[in-house]
This record gives sequence, structure tokens and C-alpha cells, in this order.
Amino acid sequence: MKYLQFTQYIYLIFATFFIYDGIAKMNNAEESYLLSFGIGAVCIFMFFFRRSFFNKAKNRNNNV
Repeated sequence: MKYLQFTQYIYLIFATFFIYDGIAKMNNAEESYLLSFGIGAVCIFMFFFRRSFFNKAKNRNNNV
């Protein structure tokens, strides 16, 4: 379960990539950038969701 502590940060890495991609596509009028921003927002949501899930599991293991 030690790997769960580090996998939540992968979502932040992907979020920064997709937000950067969205900004790069926004400068180019031909491409759609909303999908990149949407995926970036989902990655940020998943980071906080995984973080709360990890903290709940850690608290549950400490109380046993």
C-alpha cells in the first residue's frame, strides 16, 4: 500500500501536461483546447479524490 502514497502525484503531473497542452492549443485557432482543459480538471479532481481516499485508509489502519 506504500505505492498509493506516490500514485496520487501522477495525476498532478498529467494535469500540468494537459493544462500546458490546452494553453498551447489555445494559441493555435485550428485546434480544440477545451478537451485538454477538461482532462486537466479531471486529473486535478482525481488527485484530491485519491488523496482523501489514502488519508481515510491510513486513518482506518491506525485505528485498528
